[in-house]
Amino acid sequence: MRHEVEIIPEPELLKMAPTAPVVRPANAPPVFHLLAKPRGAICNLDCKYCFYLSKEDLYKGSTFRMTDEMLETYIRQLIESHEVPEVTVAWQGGEPTLMGLDFFRRSIVFEKEYAKPGMKIQNTIQTNGTLINDEWAAFFKENDFLVGLSIDGPREMHDYYRVDRQGEPTFDKVMRGLSLLQKHGVEWNALTTIHHANADHPVEVYRFLRDECKAEFIQFIPIVERLTPDSNMVTERSTTAEQYGKFLVGVFEEWVRRDVAKVYVQMFDVALANWHGEPSGLCVHSKTCGGALAIEHNGDLYSCDHFVTPQYKLGNIREKHMLELVGSEPQVKFGNDKYDRLPRYCRECEVRFACHGGCPKDRFITTPDGEPGLNYLCAGFKIFFNHINQPMRTMSQLLHQNRAPAEIMQTYAGKNPAVSELH
Repeated sequence: MRHEVEIIPEPELLKMAPTAPVVRPANAPPVFHLLAKPRGAICNLDCKYCFYLSKEDLYKGSTFRMTDEMLETYIRQLIESHEVPEVTVAWQGGEPTLMGLDFFRRSIVFEKEYAKPGMKIQNTIQTNGTLINDEWAAFFKENDFLVGLSIDGPREMHDYYRVDRQGEPTFDKVMRGLSLLQKHGVEWNALTTIHHANADHPVEVYRFLRDECKAEFIQFIPIVERLTPDSNMVTERSTTAEQYGKFLVGVFEEWVRRDVAKVYVQMFDVALANWHGEPSGLCVHSKTCGGALAIEHNGDLYSCDHFVTPQYKLGNIREKHMLELVGSEPQVKFGNDKYDRLPRYCRECEVRFACHGGCPKDRFITTPDGEPGLNYLCAGFKIFFNHINQPMRTMSQLLHQNRAPAEIMQTYAGKNPAVSELH
């Protein structure tokens, strides 16, 4: 059964845009991350594993375009909601560049209008890169955008699932977009999904990103697609847990020998933070979550990008201020459930401090003793976190001594990978 979200006529909504609450809600965090989807799920590509394209069904009949009035309301409330000197405005999709450049130019105007004295606004955008031209790249550079570029490795691996609406490959268009970002000196990072077509090739993927794309910041995202919303089985496109763990180990063994402090791999930074006793900065491997939400083109606010369903809709920012929704009891419970609902198997695990059970969206298998709620990727997490235990301890010790973690390369380079853990 499909659920649809009621779309209130625009003129009525405009009268509802609330102002910031006089008293800050007790549970409201001082800072949070919000992914804005100005075109909703609309995209010019048809990537076979994309979990968000189906969200179009929630808004049948919509134009799937964030209006200027909603844009202003969103930017104003986002800035009002933060008690920190830097606020991130994060754009995603679907494909956000389909909104056109003028939309983002207006966003910059609103940011400058509502920014508090001394406040810095950081703009980020996640894009497939196929629509980037010189004008886009120049705009990103002029306004200090951080651009996340989706690229899944060398041509054959990238084009396996990342195709356009006609089923045609996209690799050349993405690489053209990347070259323009580099030509204009735009700060960018690579977002690479790990799936059936590339999961067995960690070193090839990593070297392609490092050597051919010249990526210095890399995120690896595992593709886990359930066959049905209630199934504990996954599609053939999905990585297996063991593949994912071995992929991370393969990349780590290349990275730790030559690229520490040269190439930043998100998963390795997160792991080091957890070994060092610092906040990881990534909800997936934090004790609790709830600080990374999503907002649709019409102002509907959801608990998380992976939970854009009627059940997890917190409200609409034209009806209630964003700050009240982010600090609401349902959202607090959503975040705390990440820890509170961990099965005993996880609570007693030797790497729980680093893993924290992974993302709740992937907790759909049972533990060896039959308790529900185990993460599908558990076996892979165990492979990876156990493998990196000693080098992470070493790098943490170096930090405690006010020395650079990169010193590990001097001693680790001559060691052979502990391949016994991979089989």
